[in-house]
Amino acid sequence: MHEMSIASNLMEIIEKALQDRSVARVLSIKLRIGELRAVEPEALRFCFQILSQGTLMEGAEMKIEDVPVKACCHQCKSQFPIKDFIFLCPNCGSAEIEPLSGNELDLVSLEVEENEDH
Repeated sequence: MHEMSIASNLMEIIEKALQDRSVARVLSIKLRIGELRAVEPEALRFCFQILSQGTLMEGAEMKIEDVPVKACCHQCKSQFPIKDFIFLCPNCGSAEIEPLSGNELDLVSLEVEENEDH
């Protein structure tokens, strides 16, 4: 289950981002995850929930934006969504395509509650 390692890495990134801030807790986390990453959102939420117990991130809401796979054809220059993981241009049939999106795994934003003494 690669969701556990993703959740662990996500926590490290968040801890590093918050290290110089006076934060009481993390309220929400927004992610963009591309279809090619094959991440199961509920499994990622579960792993994050387990790993975040006892940390500033415990109880944080995880919002996930799914990013579909899109590509550009080198032959006819058209841009199109990839359906059913068929990596051929639907206009000319070429396999010379370049993915434009769908491989993202981005932490977009954090909503935090600041400590009141700052």
